[in-house]
Amino acid sequence: MRATPGDPARVMLGERASEEALTQLRRELGLDRPWYIQYGRFLKGVLQGDLGRSIKTREKISVELKNRFPATVELAVSSMVLAATVGILAGVISSTRRYSLLDYSTMVGALAGVSMPVFWLGLLLILVFSVNLGWFPVSGRLSPQLSLRTITHFYLLDSLLTWNLPALKDALWHLVLPAIALGTIPMSIIARMTRSSMLEVLRQEFIQTAYAKGLPESRVVYKHALCNALIPIITVIGLQLGLLLGGAILTETIFSWPGVGRWLVLAVQARDFPAVQGGAMLLATTFVLVNLLVDLLYRYVDPRIKG
Repeated sequence: MRATPGDPARVMLGERASEEALTQLRRELGLDRPWYIQYGRFLKGVLQGDLGRSIKTREKISVELKNRFPATVELAVSSMVLAATVGILAGVISSTRRYSLLDYSTMVGALAGVSMPVFWLGLLLILVFSVNLGWFPVSGRLSPQLSLRTITHFYLLDSLLTWNLPALKDALWHLVLPAIALGTIPMSIIARMTRSSMLEVLRQEFIQTAYAKGLPESRVVYKHALCNALIPIITVIGLQLGLLLGGAILTETIFSWPGVGRWLVLAVQARDFPAVQGGAMLLATTFVLVNLLVDLLYRYVDPRIKG
């Protein structure tokens, strides 16, 4: 990023700024020092709990992230809930109807979902359901005419804590299209993984024994087969959730969602080095923590791992 053309000081002061003013601002921001010294100062600040200040807004980066990260988490978790619910259900149904028309249709749909660009799907959803039909809002998290007292900055949670039902409905309505756009690819991947894992389990002898005992198909499939097929599914869900938290940039930009991804895009355009460093570090740390949580979850899903 530092090798690309552009000057943060000139972005802040404008093209007509004098060279003296630019030099003074670079000195104040520490931009006159080598990049490795600037990065070293940033790492030192991180160890002290200080991510620095944004070059563009002069706000503390920790405050900026505190206000925007909940929006990214809310979008990513909502997308993953949708993706996991539909993907697991589609994969289970497809595996129990192997080589049927339903199985082929589900897998073709999953292949199409994986191949579909997020930005194209987002624009298509806006064009059809927002512009033409007017069913959903185009952008943002909440309509301007509504007010919400923020406690956690998670709008769904805050509307429940303050019992603001109109805001809850409106926040859900704003969340539908971005969640679908962001969750389509993970949904397709989860569906394919669920089908593959279920087919492997359904061929095992204990499943045939359960059928021989006369157990209902729903109990055999959902209680015995699915529980034993969950490990690879949970792995995929964890990886996809980490990617959603760090890769929602296109979706947030298209839907003007005020999250970390959109904020990072604006920071890159303004060559706001501290903001980009702080945002990237937060997303990378979140990805690692999500995968650590998935590893810990294995012990509760599969009792054999506890031993």
